[in-house]
Amino acid sequence: MTTNILKFGGSNFLGPEGYGRVARHIAQRLAAGENKIVVVVSAMKGETDSLKAQMLEVNKEASPSNLDAALAIGEMKSVCLLEAAVSYLGISVTSLNGYNLGIRTNSEFGRATVESVEPGPIWSALQEHDVVIAAGGQAITQSGRLTMLGRNSSDLTAIVIASMLEEHACEIYSDVPGVYTGDPNLILEAQLIPEIGYRTIAEMSRYGAKVLHHGAVDYAERHGVTITCKSLTSDGVVTGTTVTNHGNARSVTVARDAAVISCASLAERENRRALLDQNGITAIDVEQNDRPGLCVMSDIDFAMRLVAVAGIPPVSIGSTMVVTELDAAGPRVHLIRDYERAVSLARQLHEQMYPGAVGEAFSSTPTE
Repeated sequence: MTTNILKFGGSNFLGPEGYGRVARHIAQRLAAGENKIVVVVSAMKGETDSLKAQMLEVNKEASPSNLDAALAIGEMKSVCLLEAAVSYLGISVTSLNGYNLGIRTNSEFGRATVESVEPGPIWSALQEHDVVIAAGGQAITQSGRLTMLGRNSSDLTAIVIASMLEEHACEIYSDVPGVYTGDPNLILEAQLIPEIGYRTIAEMSRYGAKVLHHGAVDYAERHGVTITCKSLTSDGVVTGTTVTNHGNARSVTVARDAAVISCASLAERENRRALLDQNGITAIDVEQNDRPGLCVMSDIDFAMRLVAVAGIPPVSIGSTMVVTELDAAGPRVHLIRDYERAVSLARQLHEQMYPGAVGEAFSSTPTE
């Protein structure tokens, strides 16, 4: 039984009409002869932030397990809305969430790690239905408690499902059709990259690029799952980037909400960086108010909790932005607090990388 695995990010669900649009796309694929479809969905855009704000308003010290249970509601709501939209079209459909997806994790609430998978629940659902809607970014511990796999981790759920069903391809749908040499919303000249290697896009993600979650990319590489980045538009599907073992490209990334963790000494900074490294979080050395510090560009909530548990009060500078040049020579990082200056620098650096670029498809220029 061939199964297609699709993932739709929150940008596809700006309102209730988005669920109808995705449902119609699913119906078209079934009508074209596809057999079974698993659709992984994220929360409606803005829903997770709203849920988190409500929780912290009630209790600023809410436990990570309490937060995970609350934040998971966003994806569960999205699942219900899409299931309703698909069912309205007369399609046999059911849904699964973290409690019955068959994915089990450790107990690191906030950004749990997948420890085991059991494909039985999804296989059973597919035997009875043409479409299965799955809640992204959530699973359960070995003892059955709900966990979240990290912020923006619905990508990871889709890749895990593809692997557990022994399918070697997964489609990721967002508001842009693929991976670019820079954020196309900030850099009009950014070029679409048709093919890119796992490690290249994972590094871009760790330095602030938002198209794919680096944890999902790492999992896809380990389990041989090809990722195809797409966008669902009013004119149909636009296919942009395929993520495989091959392909390099220079890029400029912009992390808009980086966090700075201040440390009392250089030795303390080394200890904190080692802690973050052990948990797969990229951090760079900075100096903050004449004190050594670390700047974190992804997995920020989890990083803040790690250092807090370690007894180091973090200092988050909300206006801090990080512009990073990525090429074969390694990352070159620029910390800039002013948004306009950061965007201006990103455009300037991109122009230096790709002089004369006009926002068309990337041509395979050797990485210097």
